[in-house]
Amino acid sequence: MQAIARLSAFVGKTFAIWVLLFAILAFFAPEQFTWIARYIVPLLGIIMFGMGLTLSKNDFAEVFKRPGTVAIGVLGQFIIMPALAWVLSTALQLPPEIAVGVILVGCCPGGTASNVMAFLARGDVALSVAITSVTTLLAPVVTPALIYLLASQWLEVSAAAMFWSIVQVVILPIILGIVAQSLLREKVKACVALLPLVSVVSIVAIVAAVVAVSQEKIATTGLVIFAVVILHNSLGLLLGYWLGKLTGLSVAQRKSLSIEVGMQNSGLGAALASAHFSPLAAVPSAIFSVWHNISGPLIATLYQRFKDDGSDERLASPAVSSVKAAQ
Repeated sequence: MQAIARLSAFVGKTFAIWVLLFAILAFFAPEQFTWIARYIVPLLGIIMFGMGLTLSKNDFAEVFKRPGTVAIGVLGQFIIMPALAWVLSTALQLPPEIAVGVILVGCCPGGTASNVMAFLARGDVALSVAITSVTTLLAPVVTPALIYLLASQWLEVSAAAMFWSIVQVVILPIILGIVAQSLLREKVKACVALLPLVSVVSIVAIVAAVVAVSQEKIATTGLVIFAVVILHNSLGLLLGYWLGKLTGLSVAQRKSLSIEVGMQNSGLGAALASAHFSPLAAVPSAIFSVWHNISGPLIATLYQRFKDDGSDERLASPAVSSVKAAQ
């Protein structure tokens, strides 16, 4: 068990390498990975179940301790990235399926990897976890509504169908994870060390499946999508930090807000695109998954150099223990 836990920790720390490696393998040998496409939704459900296993009431306590700060993060998440996605898609006149894919990933909630990056950046981890949790729970309503509002000009969007999809692949697995945690406390604690391995395998499989299914179209449009994804992510990180500065947040809080805004739940984006649009629409989410696992550690290293202003409560936060367990 300890050997598996060490393997899990190693795989979690080298996440970006595995995502990039299998994306390349899927591109050059797509026939080996296309069969995974039918399992994208269940794989995302497994990831969300794992998130439920690590959530606790302390994660939501931050919402009540400082609701204004959490609200800034939630609004920033659901305004900045969707707006950037729409502006980029319109300004660059992207093809309909790619435009919808970019907007879709922009409208997704924050990804759980953002919590780890906030810890590495010496940010406010408790705030990061609270924002991720709230945006994830709001996703069934907010994400379909935003996609309908911003993407309907390109393709037909069924907000009701997306709502049910997100409930099935996000909310229900999270609830099941929370219930399992409350009923099987000690057994769940023993399994938490394995979660990074399960999450990495699941995300890598999702990315490989999307790349394999869309290999031909990626060959012709991949560079454009990659450029848009890098621009989208970079502007999100920058505007997230500026939002924190404009609203008077501490340096540690600005770091967390920047990372929360810039890093999306790209697995959810890929699942929704595959289920409701086309394999090509899932490509921006797949590339985003590869890229933000590269940009995340880079921005965390940069933020380590930022001088804190004395408000470093992250080490006392209950959220830190769950973040460390997820590494």
